Parts: sequence; C-alpha cells; structure tokens
Amino acid sequence: QVQLVESGGGLVQPGGSLRLSCALSGSVLSFYAMAWYRQAPGAQRELVARISSGGSTNYADSVKGRFTIFRDNAKKTVDLQMNSLKPEDTAVYYCNAVRIMSKNGYWGQGTQVTVSS
Repeated sequence: QVQLVESGGGLVQPGGSLRLSCALSGSVLSFYAMAWYRQAPGAQRELVARISSGGSTNYADSVKGRFTIFRDNAKKTVDLQMNSLKPEDTAVYYCNAVRIMSKNGYWGQGTQVTVSS
C-alpha cells in the first residue's frame, strides 16, 4: 500500500532554514499530485505548497518567496525547502499525495518544525 514518510523537521532559529523530505513507497510518484500541509496547535490544517505531476507549483501567500517545493519522480521524493523561517511557521508538517485519476488521498505521519530563539 501507499506510504508516505516525512523527515527533516527540527528546531531552528528565526531566519534559519530547514529542508523537509517526503518519501513515497508502494506506488509510482508520477501518478500523484503532491503537497505539504501544516497544522499549528489549536489551528486547522492548512495547505503550504502543492506540486502537480507535471511540476506546476502553488504556494500559500504566507510562504511565497520563502518556501520551495521540489519533486524527484525517480527517487520518489518530494522536498520542501524552507528559508527565512519565522516563529509563525512552527507546526507539524504533513506530506500529502492525491492519485491523479482516482483522487485517493494519502497522508504521512507528520514532522515537527519549531522556529524559536
């Protein structure tokens, strides 16, 4: 079955950078649109960045110009490069995959990102 495993979270100071990675197993990455979501304590889960199977991207306004989403279909990974991090970026970050034809969706277990001095 499809599994998503995130890595790369941690504690970083404001202004710092982190790179999150999501590895897909059990299927072919090119079959999926991929995205990163985040959920802060007491808040709803929100879309951070999305990348289509063809490589088109879109970002939440709050992260535009600071975050970049990449996909490597051969390695079956989707990365989120996060620069100029702010305390308000603190959240659990989740990887999401949506199968193009069936629209079946899958979630990873999440990785914690904490931005604090």
